[in-house]
Parts: sequence; C-alpha cells; structure tokens
Amino acid sequence: MKSLDLLKQEKVNIMNNLNQAMKNGDEEAFAQAFTQFTENIQESVMEEARGLVQAADANILAGRGVRQLTSEENKYFQKVIEAMKTSNPKQALTELDVVMPKTVIDAVFEDLVESHPLLDAIDFQNTSGLIEFLVNADGKQLATWGTLTSDIVKELTSGFKKMNMGLHKLSAFLPVAKSMLDLGPTWLDRYVRAILGEALANGLEEGIINGTGKEMPIGMNRKVGEGVTVTDGVYPVKDVVPVTSLDPVTYGKLIAGMAKTPKGKTRIVREVLMIVNPVDYLQKVMPATTIRGADGKYINDVFPFPTRQVQSVQVEEGKAIFGLGKRYFMGIGTEKSGKIEHSDDYKFLEDERVYLVKLYGHGEPLDNNAFVYADISGLQPAVSEVAVTNVVKTKEQA
Repeated sequence: MKSLDLLKQEKVNIMNNLNQAMKNGDEEAFAQAFTQFTENIQESVMEEARGLVQAADANILAGRGVRQLTSEENKYFQKVIEAMKTSNPKQALTELDVVMPKTVIDAVFEDLVESHPLLDAIDFQNTSGLIEFLVNADGKQLATWGTLTSDIVKELTSGFKKMNMGLHKLSAFLPVAKSMLDLGPTWLDRYVRAILGEALANGLEEGIINGTGKEMPIGMNRKVGEGVTVTDGVYPVKDVVPVTSLDPVTYGKLIAGMAKTPKGKTRIVREVLMIVNPVDYLQKVMPATTIRGADGKYINDVFPFPTRQVQSVQVEEGKAIFGLGKRYFMGIGTEKSGKIEHSDDYKFLEDERVYLVKLYGHGEPLDNNAFVYADISGLQPAVSEVAVTNVVKTKEQA
C-alpha cells in the first residue's frame, strides 16, 4: 500500500504525461497515462477509506472531510452500484429510474473552482440543463432620460447575447473497478467527483485558453466579435504583443486597451488576470516581479497594477494572457437526463467497467478587447544581476 502523499506526488507526474500525450496526439501514450490516472485515483480513495474504516459515525466522517450524501444522492449511488454489479450493466443503467442529482454536479464544480484558480477568476457557471444563457456582452448598459424610442431600446438590447449551451459536448469517462463498488455510496461519490473534476479541469482549461471554437469553446487567445473571419469554424489567433518589461509605463499601455469596449464605451478596470505556464512563471515572471526591499529581503509578485496571477500548463511556454477574467463566460452542465451511460470506447482497461457522463456547454470571451495575447520570451528581470553585484561591492567597500 502507498501513502496518500506518495499517491499525490505520482498523480502530478501522471497528469503531466497525460497532458503531453494529448498535445502530441499520441493515442498509445494517452491510453497508458489514462489507465495510470484512474488507478491512482482509485488507490487514493481506497487508501483514504481504509484509514477511516473504523469511523462509521457520520459526524466523525464529516469531521475528517468526507462529504455526507443527501438522501437523494445516497439513493442514486446505491442504485448505480446495484446496476454496475449486474451481468448486463448497460441494460441495467438504461432501465435505471433515477438520475444524477444536481447536487453532485454542483459539488464537482465547487471542487473545480477550489483547486483550479483559473475557473474562479472567470465567469464560470453551472447552467445545468439550460439550452440558452443570456449574457451582457457590451459591459454596462445605461438607462436614458427622455422620450422612450425604438432607437434607445435597440441600443440597450444590442448589448445582450444568447449563449447556446448545447454547442459543444465534453465527455468524461468513469472507469470503475469492482472493488470500488464494495465501498458503498459515500466513497463512490468521492471517486466520481475526483474523476470528473480532473477530467473536466484539463478539458476546460484547454478550451478556455486555446479553444479554436470548432467543436470546443473559443479561447482567450482568439479574436472574436464583428469583422472577425472564421474559417471552417476556427477563430483566428490574436496578434501577439511582445512584452519585455512590467514597469508601470509599459504595463499601463498593455492593459489600457481593456478600459474600452469594441464599441468605444469606457469601463473601469480594477484588476487584470495574468495566465502563464509554470515554467515561465519561475524563469520569466518571478524575476520580473521580484524586488529587493530596503531590509535586503526579496518581495515576490510585485505588479504596478492589481494583478491576479494564475499558472496553467495549457499556456504555451514563452506566451502569456493578460485580461479581464470576468469578461470570459464559461457555462457547463449535464444533459437534462443526467444519466451515466455505458461505453465500450476504452477497451484497454482490464477488470474495470467504463461509464460515460456527457456535459454540454460553451465558453468565449465577451469582447475582443478583454484579453491580450503576449510574448514574454524576452521579459527582463526587475533587478539585474549587475545591480545586485554593485550593491554588494558598495557594502563591502563601506
């Protein structure tokens, strides 16, 4: 048996392999990494269950971080367990008279927001079974004094946009080992939420940052709005803006364009979002935003303007995205039936049954001025090595 700490460390390596296989289009490597991923999650949940096997009291389990199920959730998972244990699970699931409770999906989304700061920084919403969602695409709308005319009504309504939540489908697979079913509804719920959370996080971040718009969301690095030429459903990539310094003047010019909508309306910018690859954060952003105080101690993440810095492996090295996080809308939810379906797509898994959950949704920047796609490969450090050396020499001479 492995410790939970060791399993968490293995999970990081597995997720890196999984992401790399997806980017390379290597199906064999993806299959291998996906198998390792599901086995890691199963081991983690079962190891946690073994540690709490004597804690049968619900209050004790709740105190140790185990989510307590509602009566509806308990009924649902109990029915699913019974169906999965049958000789013909596909037929049993088809005849299942209960659907996944909305509270389960809500819990998945809560876990996602807590563990993935990018989703907390944007306008991320669970739309459940909604087909259309109305959003404000042009910032603030002003009421106008005077006689009500059709022109005023037209101007107000032009700022709103309908998002079709059924445009894209995100499929999440649930490989369930029979040993998992023996743990009961509480632990099956924990496993389902863990698998869905990790699977969704990868798909969502890729779509939010790099999405082409074709069979997936439109990413922050894409051009949107009137006059944009969409080729075969693919939105063009934004022009890359070179950024070599994060001093106040340069930074102010970089984000000044966000203070106006594409229609020329002014808006107040109180905070910007900066998304970078973890490697670039350590090699480029950290040196550029670290200064040395009068006491000789270093101060990290110093920006000339309020900035929310987020690291994501989905951002290409050498690039960064600056923008207004809440001007990106991402809505997602299960289909109205909320049923788990049987799938035979992934036959490389042995001694496990694979089930499928479909999630529908759509995401896109609400206007083209809300995000800047930047090249930070030439970003310079805030304090040069020469300056630090000269300071040291001056102190020695003194």
